[in-house]
Amino acid sequence: MTANRIVKVGIIGCGEITQVAHISTLGFLSDFFTITYLCDVSAESLRHNALKVINHIPKTTQNPAELCAAPEVDLVFIASSDEYHAIHVIEGLKHGKHVFIEKPMALCMRDADAIIEAEEKSKGKVMVGYMRRYAAAYMDMIKEIGGMDKILYARVRADIIGPNSHFVAQSGTFPKVFTDFTPEAVQDRNDKASDLVHQALSVECGLPVTPESTRMWRLLGGLGSHDLSAMREALGMPEHVIGASINLPFWSAMLEYPTFSVTYESGVDNIPRFDAHIEVYSMTKSVRVKYDTPYIKGLPVTMVVCENVNGVYRESIVKKTYEDPYTLEMKELYKMVAHGTEVKTTAKDAKMDVEIFQMIIKAGTRT
Repeated sequence: MTANRIVKVGIIGCGEITQVAHISTLGFLSDFFTITYLCDVSAESLRHNALKVINHIPKTTQNPAELCAAPEVDLVFIASSDEYHAIHVIEGLKHGKHVFIEKPMALCMRDADAIIEAEEKSKGKVMVGYMRRYAAAYMDMIKEIGGMDKILYARVRADIIGPNSHFVAQSGTFPKVFTDFTPEAVQDRNDKASDLVHQALSVECGLPVTPESTRMWRLLGGLGSHDLSAMREALGMPEHVIGASINLPFWSAMLEYPTFSVTYESGVDNIPRFDAHIEVYSMTKSVRVKYDTPYIKGLPVTMVVCENVNGVYRESIVKKTYEDPYTLEMKELYKMVAHGTEVKTTAKDAKMDVEIFQMIIKAGTRT
């Protein structure tokens, strides 16, 4: 039996998602990956997370450029704050590394275009972390939709969720939050956040930058991007947004397609539950894929098919696998790095999310 090539991974950003999902998942996939380098602005976080890596202690640095240039790194994982996503992706590509970037890849067209241009000049490739699109039930839903005679309507509930801390505390990963940031680091992040929001809202959307519009834009990039991205793969790009209601912490929109419409809704409250699903309707069949929190490993993504079979109502509940979407996503990432296989969640694909963000916020902003 021929041994797999082990892909050497450097992770930039050791916050919650790295502690809850990435270090453990890459560790479980030790036949495919090994974590060789960690980078974070917090020295305390680096010390903590280096000890979480299975079987060895990786190198650590507070300088992303050092990690990206390191010969011990084949693949750069980017889980840093959104403000630095484009900077860190481009740095990794500049050194010819493959890059896995957590969503949102970018929060403005300027940054998305810069990443696409950098990838075109690099031998490295970019994969964007939309793990819900790699869930087995989601892939089955795509096939079911393909068998429909005509889509009449669809509904996207892009997470109505309570406090994330409720799920994180039960994840069994015991993540820690560190605050040993220098004043200069805090100021740099704030400056980059202001520039990003100004570019996205004022320059690219022609909208005023307010606390509400800023929060809405960040929520679309955070909560919204997962399900809007999945919606795009399943149904394609909408033509436009008929209308949107932004009453934070909840929001909704009606997206128009050539022959049907899609209701999109999302929100945050204090009820400890996770409600996210996509449902597509035709005259004789509806298909729903339902997601549970990804922070509890092993919860199944479920597909429910309701249909008219010779005048009889039939409902099928399919739990195809307990293999979680993060693991399935990492297997596809491995194929990209080790074998040159194409992935579907590319930089060009992720740019289309920013287009939908623009449609929604323009429709929902009262000027």
